[in-house]
Amino acid sequence: MPPERRYVIRAGTGYDSHRIDSGGRMLLGGVEVAKGMHLVAHSDGDAIAHALTDAILGAAAAGDIGEMFPDTDPANRDGNSMDMLVAAVARVRQRGFVIVNADVTVITERPKLSPHRDAIRASLAAALQVDPEAVSVKGKSNEGMGWIGRGEGLACMAVATIASDISTGAD
Repeated sequence: MPPERRYVIRAGTGYDSHRIDSGGRMLLGGVEVAKGMHLVAHSDGDAIAHALTDAILGAAAAGDIGEMFPDTDPANRDGNSMDMLVAAVARVRQRGFVIVNADVTVITERPKLSPHRDAIRASLAAALQVDPEAVSVKGKSNEGMGWIGRGEGLACMAVATIASDISTGAD
């Protein structure tokens, strides 16, 4: 009889928001989703990568994006947020976990995410070392309400599930 398989499964959440300003280009999930506007941030402002980095680190109780990449460190100025996500995945893997899935919701009036959804999912899947089918990306409107509804910025929420195999017995 094969040994019993046991897993530690954890979930973490992340959130990020940024103001939208004119000029430049906007990256979300490592994909350029708009030209002529950008997210104001210390790094490249990729809110999906930021929220997902925090979700993954939180699931493993391994800190947060601000701890790993403080905005007080000049080396992080204009940093590539997808590189930060990859570093967070490496930290979580060093602790014995693998990413199981990720679920991301971006709340924005503009830009529309639907034309970029598949590219974002593929980009995130590569960074997370999972199949694109394990990554969900949704765009939601704020129905014209508040700072997001006025197009002043956007927000992103992310949930990540991680697992570690703690099976007993030999294979």
